[in-house]
Amino acid sequence: MCYCYIIYSESLDKYYIGHSCEDIQERLRKHLSNHTGFTAKAKDWIIVYKESFSSKIEAYKREREIKFWKSKSKITKLIEGSNQIEHPDL
Repeated sequence: MCYCYIIYSESLDKYYIGHSCEDIQERLRKHLSNHTGFTAKAKDWIIVYKESFSSKIEAYKREREIKFWKSKSKITKLIEGSNQIEHPDL
């Protein structure tokens, strides 16, 4: 199972959109770990949206589609329509 997911940092007031074929909680743990990259800027990321796909290509296509929106309000509407916020199991 692969996912397209959106995580949110309240401290940055930013969304991050990604895709992965690993367990979604494990992927979040990696975003919260010490690393370099965009998500290293904060340690309060939570999963606010995810979609499941049978292939990595499909998940990646959905990630690109959402990123191309370049609209925080459109992303917020997508999230509000799903009501699936997940907090990390650390």
